[in-house]
Amino acid sequence: MTPEQTSALRDTLIMFIEPEIPTTGRVLEAVPDDQAAYRPHEKSMSAGELAEHIATADNWFLESILAGSFRMEGGGSTGMAPSAAAALYKTRFPALLDQVRGMGGEDLAKPVDFFGMLNLPNVLYLNFLLKHSVHHRGQLSAYLRPMGAKVPSIYGGSADEPMSM
Repeated sequence: MTPEQTSALRDTLIMFIEPEIPTTGRVLEAVPDDQAAYRPHEKSMSAGELAEHIATADNWFLESILAGSFRMEGGGSTGMAPSAAAALYKTRFPALLDQVRGMGGEDLAKPVDFFGMLNLPNVLYLNFLLKHSVHHRGQLSAYLRPMGAKVPSIYGGSADEPMSM
């Protein structure tokens, strides 16, 4: 891919990522701190772990794209409250996305290794980020009603938050 192509692809992918930010923020905010331990099955992450994973992994993807390198440091849940995960996501993620928007085409075109599984032009990890985020947000949204929380509008109204025109 040329630097011009990667810059255009970056802009296109960001155009798809940006409308997801408020939706993901609303899903994270919908998780009550007192229900952080809820899990639908013993093999499932708890609601708190999943909220923390979404917030930290989404930011980690952008930080890694900016660094041109994916590293696994720390890992695992820290026990962050869902409200803290929502606040982290809502403040840090848009700022990091703005930094990615400013990246040059050369940095976006550079092949980057993803733990030996992938070696793609850096820009393509924005698509990986989008899919990863939406996947886990869907998981978390399915936890909400059974734990007694309200399900926010995602791509249309919900029983708790009807669509308004």
